[in-house]
Amino acid sequence: MNAPAPLVLLVEDEPQMRRFLRVALEGSGHHFLEAATGQEGLTLAASHRPQVILLDLGLPDMDGLELTQRLREWCATPIIVLSARGQEADKIGALDAGADDYLTKPFSTGELLARIRVALRHERPGEEDAPLFTLGRWRVDLARRQVFVGEEEVHLTPLEYKLFTTLVRHAGKVVTHQQLLREVWGGVPGAQPLYLRVYMTQLRHKLEEEPSRPRYLQTEPGVGYRLKIEG
Repeated sequence: MNAPAPLVLLVEDEPQMRRFLRVALEGSGHHFLEAATGQEGLTLAASHRPQVILLDLGLPDMDGLELTQRLREWCATPIIVLSARGQEADKIGALDAGADDYLTKPFSTGELLARIRVALRHERPGEEDAPLFTLGRWRVDLARRQVFVGEEEVHLTPLEYKLFTTLVRHAGKVVTHQQLLREVWGGVPGAQPLYLRVYMTQLRHKLEEEPSRPRYLQTEPGVGYRLKIEG
């Protein structure tokens, strides 16, 4: 029995490029989805779970690097950047943001298909992305960056959100102070565990029923923090 045709999501604002790639990919046996904006790309990635994502860096509503970073908050799907920006710094920036590969425009159909085949070989079987996370009365939509307690949406600052979703990605596991400082603050010189205590206190006041006796946002003394998922 033949394997099902892979689904490729293209996030590209140029209609001519979308038409060209639709013909090329459907003609080579791929299923094809397209989005003209970064937000539409996030929505389709969450709802359709493509096997490969192709994206342009110059999108009308957000930079492709931002889109890559937002996808990587919850999505492990291989990402191939397609861009007219051919400088080494652009390539390094895209790869550092979480892209798996980088093709400079113009490129041949054959090269793109070869890169897609490589990406599909590197896809991690059995590993499912989870854009929705629930715990007790909490519901987190990682694709839309929304956090709810019951039916009420809770506003988190960008750093609060990044800290919280880092714990969500490692739910049930102890995350050390240094790992959190690296993932949330990016290893900024001078970032201290004190930052974590301040932001964790703010998160507990926004999310926990009893902030002084947190049920889920647990401190592991001298080590780090853990999002408790059992009990």
